[in-house]
Amino acid sequence: MFMNRRLIVAAILLSFSTAHAQKDTHDYPIQIVDIRDVHLTDNFWLPKIKTIQHTTIRYGFDKCEQEGRMENFLIAGGKMEGKTRGKMPFDDTDVYKIIEGASYSLISAPDKKLDAYLDSIIAIIKVGQQDDGYLTTWHTIDADHPPASWVKPGKRWESEISSHELYNAGHLYEAAVAHYLATGKRNLLDIALKNADLLVKTFGPGKIEAPPGHQIVETGLIKLYRVTNKKEYLALAKYFLDIRGDASTHKLYGEYNQDHEPVIEQNEVVGHAVRAVYMYAGMTDVAALYGDEAYLNAVKTLWENMVNKKMYITGGIGARHEGESFGDNYELPNLTAYNETCAAIGDVYWNQRMFMLTGDAKYYDVIERSLYNGLISGISLDGDEFFYPNPLEADGKYTFNQGALTRSPWFDCSCCPTNLVRFIPSMPNLIYATQQDTAYVNLYASSHADMTVNGNKVRLAQETLYPWNGNIKITVAPEMPKTFVMKLRIPGWSRNQVMPGDLYQYIDKDLPAATIKVNGKEAKTSIERGYVSISRKWKKGDIIELTLPMRVRRVVANNNVKMDENMVALEYGPVVYCIEGIDNENITFLMHLPDNSSLTVTYRQSMLSGVNIINGKVRSDDGKEQMMTAIPYYVWSNRGAGTMRVWLPRE
Repeated sequence: MFMNRRLIVAAILLSFSTAHAQKDTHDYPIQIVDIRDVHLTDNFWLPKIKTIQHTTIRYGFDKCEQEGRMENFLIAGGKMEGKTRGKMPFDDTDVYKIIEGASYSLISAPDKKLDAYLDSIIAIIKVGQQDDGYLTTWHTIDADHPPASWVKPGKRWESEISSHELYNAGHLYEAAVAHYLATGKRNLLDIALKNADLLVKTFGPGKIEAPPGHQIVETGLIKLYRVTNKKEYLALAKYFLDIRGDASTHKLYGEYNQDHEPVIEQNEVVGHAVRAVYMYAGMTDVAALYGDEAYLNAVKTLWENMVNKKMYITGGIGARHEGESFGDNYELPNLTAYNETCAAIGDVYWNQRMFMLTGDAKYYDVIERSLYNGLISGISLDGDEFFYPNPLEADGKYTFNQGALTRSPWFDCSCCPTNLVRFIPSMPNLIYATQQDTAYVNLYASSHADMTVNGNKVRLAQETLYPWNGNIKITVAPEMPKTFVMKLRIPGWSRNQVMPGDLYQYIDKDLPAATIKVNGKEAKTSIERGYVSISRKWKKGDIIELTLPMRVRRVVANNNVKMDENMVALEYGPVVYCIEGIDNENITFLMHLPDNSSLTVTYRQSMLSGVNIINGKVRSDDGKEQMMTAIPYYVWSNRGAGTMRVWLPRE
């Protein structure tokens, strides 16, 4: 059945290409191995994906039904009477994002009931679409009475700074492409294309000249372009970026919306962090598809500023609750850190594009740090409680999580739970990539993948217990013996580098180097741009053994980060650790960690769904020694409210 779907999709793609055949001269030089060609068997990631499949998708749809998300489409289409349900102008996107995640789920776990349910929801969405393709339910229902006080009433597109009409469109497009590729069905895709055609008619030179208040329509349009090869979608995405910071086209929105100066002149990440990284992802797409050096230089500059001066050790971004925004350079508070879950997700999307454009492993070093720490921290182990912000410290008093001290079952603004639903099932998309005669292994997770390298079909199979240990076995199986290059990423932490740049450093920098064996014999390799390259004539059954030695590492922050002065954090492999009051007699804020304290690692299968914990001696404020237990940061607050710290006073 799955193969039939693949054939259907291929046939439709071919028909689109024939109908809109235009030669493209630019694209990403590196291509990701499609999620449809990756089969995950991993003990770390597969259970998390199954939790989304078995719990969170249904949970999210139920919440959408309870809070009137589906009713809004029916009211907008005149099938029901009533006022707008919900409190946000972007409530429609919660439905779209869950559809997107459910579509990715159907790829790895076909489910006839879920497939049919998605069709029923898509039918409801269609009811809410206007004859000309317009689709924002709150505006159709009652444009003069927006669901939130900060949204300006008015005509269509009149107040894009706050209306989220284009933001809604962007998430619709992303969901439609995922659903189409997963099922071969056009029901949601046709809704999206009708809406996108309306945008093409409505926006542009001599038409409405205003960018979206909240970015994502750019990447959505580009995904539609890739499916249809309709150049107008790509051109409109670039137009929305080109006019940002151009006061001759519209009244500028300001730094909060990254609309304070032209995007190619921006050199510091500012404003709302989620908006920012969605925009940078779109800029990277434009850099690749247009071969635009100005765009490329801008995203490289912005990335350097973010990673060198504005990123938390967990990979989180966004220091301030006010404006959900980046702070100043080196402004990285712990207790009041915002680190919105959506921002971590958007940052992964952006960094993957940067890798595809440059082939540099540093972008995957950031992806890995976010994935194992500040991203999956946003969802509980049971899959039905969430963090909106992800602080690095909790005192048991400050209600950091939208008014709560611990994880919450939902939010009035439910962007983070639904974003997790769309992201986690797509994680296999991150593991492998190809470029002509080269196969990249970017993340380590038990899986097998089919790809074409140097004109030859190749299957790669990984076996590993990563991130709990660093032993990785990769079996190479080309269809025919052939020469090509295997590039294996050596993670930054294994190269004695916490992150690219100098924002964080390990106290000790003598971790043993990674070792590689091919068919049992040690391979002499060097690391270039974060990868080791093995070029040989590969044959079926060849085995690569990569060993990444792990031990507890102590991390210190750049002296400019005043909140972390004289503090130390702990890591093991790619995982950042924290201490939680429940494991440490609730004296979290009385502990000091001596540099000479011996630290040990133990795997606990029965604790927090199976984790490595760190134990060692600490001193309390009164000078007494006691044992400390540290747990992975991503699992904190799964046992109720309490205290927590990532950074500990250093002795």
